[in-house]
Parts: sequence; structure tokens; C-alpha cells
Amino acid sequence: MISSLAWVRKGAAQELPERVRLTEEEFERISSQMGVQLQLAKESLADAQAAAGAAGAADDAMAEAKPTAGSGDDGDNNQDEDEGEDIAPKMGKDKDDLSIYNLDGYDDENNADDDGLETEGHVSLFSNIRGLAYHNSNKEDPYVQLDDEEDEKEELDEMRINPSDNLILASKTEDDISHLEVYVYEEEEDNLYVHHDILLPSFPLCVEWLDFPVGRKAGKSETGNFVAVGTFEPQVEIWDLDTVDSMFPECILGALPDAKTAASEPEADLPQGGKKGKKKKKKNGAAAAASLSSSAASLLASRRPNPERHVDAVMAIAWNKVQRNLVATGSADTTVKLWDLNRPATAIANYTHHTNKVQAVAWNRAEPAVLLTGGYDRRACAFDSRAPGSISAWTLTADVECIKWDPIHSERFLVSTEDGIVKAFDVRKGAAKDTLFTLHAHDAAVSALDISSHIDGCIITGSGDKMVKIWSITDNKPSCIVSRDVGWQGLCCAFSPDSPYVVSIAGSKGNVVMWNLEENAGMRRAFPGGPQSQTQAGQPGEEKRVRRELTVLEPDNEPEEEDEDDEMDADAMAMLPWTRMPGRRPTRHPFILQAHGLAHDCSIQNEHAMSPQRPWPETILCL
Repeated sequence: MISSLAWVRKGAAQELPERVRLTEEEFERISSQMGVQLQLAKESLADAQAAAGAAGAADDAMAEAKPTAGSGDDGDNNQDEDEGEDIAPKMGKDKDDLSIYNLDGYDDENNADDDGLETEGHVSLFSNIRGLAYHNSNKEDPYVQLDDEEDEKEELDEMRINPSDNLILASKTEDDISHLEVYVYEEEEDNLYVHHDILLPSFPLCVEWLDFPVGRKAGKSETGNFVAVGTFEPQVEIWDLDTVDSMFPECILGALPDAKTAASEPEADLPQGGKKGKKKKKKNGAAAAASLSSSAASLLASRRPNPERHVDAVMAIAWNKVQRNLVATGSADTTVKLWDLNRPATAIANYTHHTNKVQAVAWNRAEPAVLLTGGYDRRACAFDSRAPGSISAWTLTADVECIKWDPIHSERFLVSTEDGIVKAFDVRKGAAKDTLFTLHAHDAAVSALDISSHIDGCIITGSGDKMVKIWSITDNKPSCIVSRDVGWQGLCCAFSPDSPYVVSIAGSKGNVVMWNLEENAGMRRAFPGGPQSQTQAGQPGEEKRVRRELTVLEPDNEPEEEDEDDEMDADAMAMLPWTRMPGRRPTRHPFILQAHGLAHDCSIQNEHAMSPQRPWPETILCL
């Protein structure tokens, strides 16, 4: 399933992505960022091995202490011993004795010379080994005719991302393995494909794109191409999208400190029991490293809120597009934290106004210091992140699913809840005022909500009832424009940042679908003065190209490789269809299909195997 989606605007991605190279500097960076996690993993492995060793020793002790069986069993044991006596003389008294194989004279039997030439009818495996030559590259080898430059050029062309391409980030989970798929959407060609993917440590809950350079690229450029991922882990990983085959994130928000940090920095002056604690003396490196595992383990095990980092799953991430170094996160530990990407180790602010899990966070575009949050305590809260003492809260009828600021009307925000309701509020009127409108959008939880930044009053909703709907909220009077049954639950929906009529949809089926509303009659009637897309405008005198309404990932039709030597087992034989040839009784057997003039030996997995939907071939020959 796909749990979250995010767009990357055109031109933000590097045209030719880099490939990761494991240099000494990269290895040192990974080791330093992993911190105490590697130490905790080693200790867990040592504990597991110790427990397994203790269990094995206990089993051996029980086996030795087990009493002998009765006379009947003794007879069986003696019979086994008699059978073993035939082998014992060959092996000798010692079970480890391998003298019968004459391994000492093994090399003398062939009597081959050093050059590997034929001697007494034997040829060495490596004949004429003195004539072997080694070359640093295929270019230096005169016998290699492969064109590596052409292959490299083709590979670079396949990895190229054009400035007119969008990237779509989809957090996907298959068979308990979670990863982030990076799609390339070629709008002009209506083409969608997976460019590369990133392996994630846990089930992903939210993704957020950002262009502030971090990690190795910090301070080297003004913009970048990164994604922040929130999972069931309490840390937020930030990955570089312009690097393929990355093994470790560029930055981790709230990462546990490593031994070097604990040894070089004094302990923080934290209050204990409501009283101001005394500043402790600086620990030496050995003491810090020794106490690091216990403190980190206790921090991971404890679910009590921590002002410096999250202690539970990160459920929401919001990047501030104006103050580009700021990121807000909401967690299942009921806190909202503010992070400075220049100092990612600890949070710079901690907000505790929610009493249950925080599901959504969003920054206001016009007022970049105003933060909007929503949680499972059935409240939506807005406040100034610089002065969080004054908070405006709106009470809702169910748990919050999504929360969005209107990008065109900055004073308005929308909230979707678990009971299928979408409500709109005006932040200027305060929490005591009524809603601008209440929309019963779906029969299940509204898990997806987005507001178009190009078309005024256009929103999209998705729900667990398998429906996706486009709404017009012009003049605060919502009306349904388009609805579609997509056939899966847990939907994610998002408008394109560049094309006003393109929407991305994903959900429990695990597919990303591009929905083009450019030719939809309902959209044209509801928004007659809407913006014109690039494909609609075209060039003077150019014929307008017909666009696809739905664009999906093209299936991989390459046949799976099969081992022809594998024998068909009894279960496979039982599944073969009954066939009858003239003059013979019906039998179940493998068969040969004659199709297109070629004979194929088929098994039940073969693409020519029969099914109720596929007709039988004209000729079936029995083996």
C-alpha cells in the first residue's frame, strides 16, 4: 500500500542524478550519524547469542542426563551400532580421520607440470597459466570489443530527468518491506515510471519535500532536492533525491547522540522533580561511552515526552517555504516540535497543547510564523510559533485526518475528520465563531484532502469508501463536480504544483495514478475562467494533442525465467487439465503447445498454460 504522496516541482531535480560512492569520508559520515544505534544493535545481537548459547547448553545437559531406554530399545540401538560397524573400519577409529582420501598425495596424482601442459593424458584446469594477462580496464585489453562508453551513455540517458518532468514521491509498503519510490511523470508524453527507490527503516506515515540543503550539501548551494520521511520510528530521516542508491540519509532530526558527542559535551542542566538541577561535571570518554547505551536504551523504551526529540512515531511533517530552515513535526507522543535544519540534533521548540496524537501540521503561506495543528483530541489549533502562549482552538466532531491552509485565501483553512466531514474555518473570527461551511463529503474517514493553488475554490477529497471527489467551494457553498470510484481504500490525493488540472492518487492497492481533468466537462462548467494548462495553450498553428485521462505505471510484461530442468512435482501434476486424444483414455500429463510454429514445453506457470479465460490451442500433442 501507499501511505503518503508528495510532488516535486518541475526543474527542482538535478538533470543527471549522482551515484553514491562509499569513500572513507562517506563511511565516517555514516558511522558518526548512526551514533548509538549501531551500539544498541550489537548489544542486542550479543544478548540474543548469549541466550541461544545458554539454551543450547541446557539442551545438551538434559540430553546427557536422559536415562537409557528399556531392553527393546537397546536391541534397536545395538542394531544401529552393527550397521555402523561396516563404515567404521573405513573411517578409522577417529571420526575425523580422512586418511582414506589420501589428501596428502592429491596434487601428485595428475603429474602436471608448472605450465599446465598435458602430461600422461591429463590437462591442467588452468592451461598455459603463465600467458594470462591482466588489464585495468576493457579499453586496454585488445581482445575485448565491448563499447563501454555506449553502455554508459545509454545508462545516463535512462537516468536523465528533464526540466519539464515532475517527480512524485510515494511511500510504499510491500510484504513488510517499506521503501520510498521516486516516480518521474512526463506530462507531455503522459508517461509515468519509477526512477529509483529508497529503503526505509519502518512503516512510513508521512513525506514532505524540501529544497533546503542539508548533510554533505549544506552550505554548498542555495537549493537542493530532499525529502523528509516520518515513520513509526521517533526520528525523521532526510534523504537526497539527487543521489541514487543511497545507503543512509543525509540528515536525521532527533538522532540519538553518539559516544563522541556524549564524551565531549557536558550533561545538560535539566530540572529534576520540579527543582533546578545542578550542573554535573564533564564525564570522560570511557564513562560517557559506558553510560551511553543505558541512557539511549531507556530513552527508546520510555514513551514519556522529551523536549529535545520525539519518543514515538512521527505522523506529520511540514516544511516552512519562507523560513526554509524550519520544519515542524507532529508525533504520537502528543507533542509538536520545531526543528532548525542547521542544527538537526535537537528540537529548538516544543509545543504540548494537544492531549492526544498529533495527526497533521501546516504552515501559513502569508504568515510564515503561524502554525496549524490537528490531533486525535478532536481539536484544530492555530498559534504563532514565536509566542505559543496564545492558542486558538476549534472543537471538532471526530479525530482529525487532514488539515490544510487555503493557498489563495490565507485566512481560511479546511479540516477533514474521521466521520467523513470537511469543515472550513476563518482564523480571523476566532474559535468561538461558527464554521464557514460543513460538508458531509464521504461515508468513511476523509483520509485525503488537498486545495488547488491554481484554481480558486477547487478541492479534492479521498476516503476509505473508495471514492475520490472534486469539489467547488466558491462563496463557501460546496458542490460536487466530479466523483470517481477508484476501487481501493486509504487514499492519498494531491494537486500538481505546476499543472492546474493534474491530480495524483494512490492508496491501498499500491499504484500511483495520474488523473487529468483538463477535458472534463464538469470542471469546465464549474470553473469557466480557470487557468489554461501548457498543453491547452500549445504553439500557434500546432494541432492539439489528445491527453489521457488516467496515466498509470506501465506493467512489466517480461516473462519470468524458469528452470527447464525442474521436474514437475505431484501437486503440479494434479493441477494439470484433463486432455483426451483420439483412441486414448483421458490422462493428466505435461503437454506441448504448438503455437506460431514453435513447440514449447509448458508447465502450469508458463504463459501458454490454459485457463478458463484463455482458449485451448489448436494442436495438443501428448508426450
